[in-house]
Amino acid sequence: MVIELTPSFKEIDPRFRKVALPHVHVEKLYTGCRWAEGPAWFPAGRYLVWSDIPNDRMLRWDETDGSVSVFRQPAMNANGHTVDLQGRLVSCEHRGRCISRTEHDGSRTVLASHFEGKRLNSPNDVVVKSDGSVWFTDPSYGIDSDYEGDASPSEQGAQRVYRLDPASLALTVVADDFVQPNGLAFSPDESLLYIADTGATHVKDGPHHVRRFRVGADGALTGGEVFATCPVGVYDGFRVDVHGNLWLSAGDGVHCHASDGALLGKVLIPETVSNVCFGGAKRNRLFICGTTSLYAVYLNTRGAARY
Repeated sequence: MVIELTPSFKEIDPRFRKVALPHVHVEKLYTGCRWAEGPAWFPAGRYLVWSDIPNDRMLRWDETDGSVSVFRQPAMNANGHTVDLQGRLVSCEHRGRCISRTEHDGSRTVLASHFEGKRLNSPNDVVVKSDGSVWFTDPSYGIDSDYEGDASPSEQGAQRVYRLDPASLALTVVADDFVQPNGLAFSPDESLLYIADTGATHVKDGPHHVRRFRVGADGALTGGEVFATCPVGVYDGFRVDVHGNLWLSAGDGVHCHASDGALLGKVLIPETVSNVCFGGAKRNRLFICGTTSLYAVYLNTRGAARY
């Protein structure tokens, strides 16, 4: 049985009522993007940064007054972002074909651009673990055309998931059996890593699901079973809350899956959603990038730290 809590929510499992506030509505904070992506929240400044990839810019939404300004342009067709343990912006650059970090003084440091002497494809999404290691996906979207980067042949010849060691900056392949690896996030205790495969964009009847891996003490991944398959479009970017629920971007909004894999409910958005993140003073506000617009909704849960 499907029950609508408000026009913003659709309940599929009764457990959804514990995390979706029945009297709350989705708010549109900004519109005017070509493809909005990669939101990242900065608590000290009370602002959100996100990408508008085809327009080659990054935007900044200020919680104190609701204003939106250009954070960076040109922006190397940046896609996903996260915040590291020191509060610095870590970015996936399509056109730079690298992972970069914005220092506190505003300068840009390239963290990883090559593997085994060959350029990366176009890093897509990124998370930072509590040990400081940087984990990111490297599909081909940014080199497939000139729309979101520079059309180029793949030097790697594969689409992989990587781990960057925080001390040595050595790059290690942690998964290489994806068609197009995309969003990724750790469980609250970091014992599990979820990774989306959006290969259906490139292969007929290809994957449009999220897989779940167990994370070893040495950073090695095992398992990799399918956790959830998207019924509308593909599962792109996502984040995890403190209860272990996944909040996944989809063609009709944001899907909330419990840690047992069950679809609990949806946050309905009138545009295809690309990515999300938690923010606000209590980390209980979900920021949503939906094609041309930035949305937000308050939830009865909080985002897991840094994710």
